[in-house]
Amino acid sequence: MEAFFVSTAIVALAEIGDKTQLLSLVLAARFRKPWPIVLGIFVATLANHALAGAVGAWVTTVLGPDVLRWVLGLSFIAMAAWMLIPDKLDDDDTASAPRFGVFGTTLIAFFLAEMGDKTQVATVMLAAQYNAYLWVVAGTTLGMMLANAPVVWLGERITRLLPIRVVHVVSAIIFLGLGLVALVGWA
Repeated sequence: MEAFFVSTAIVALAEIGDKTQLLSLVLAARFRKPWPIVLGIFVATLANHALAGAVGAWVTTVLGPDVLRWVLGLSFIAMAAWMLIPDKLDDDDTASAPRFGVFGTTLIAFFLAEMGDKTQVATVMLAAQYNAYLWVVAGTTLGMMLANAPVVWLGERITRLLPIRVVHVVSAIIFLGLGLVALVGWA
């Protein structure tokens, strides 16, 4: 259960102000159909994080425990630094027309936007650290939904309530702590 709760909290925090959260806002403003958008986000996240979790689980079979500890520790510390760099939504991140419908457009745009994203990388690292594939994927998916679904329904009102810079700093501190714990070998 620790893997589930840590994964949920880290991804929910990391997602605030992330490009996929901005994409959620754009999709909500453009299509004004929250249910297909939220469902598209859920399916895209589940698929993306299932793949990322599988990579994380695979890494544990390839790397020895000492190497894995250093890779994870340094990766979490690098992630802490990356959290301090705010994301911006590229103009190319949204589809030009709802050719695949609202659900399909959301699914494709969100899946592609999540590739190589902070939360996908975090999912790989968490799956490698905890060796609890299903709990990590469930937690990171829930974290994404906790951060993105309210944006779809409430729009930019919710993003104005939370100071994004503070959330990024708190997330960076958490990632730094996880990195130091991994390096020292407490976990």
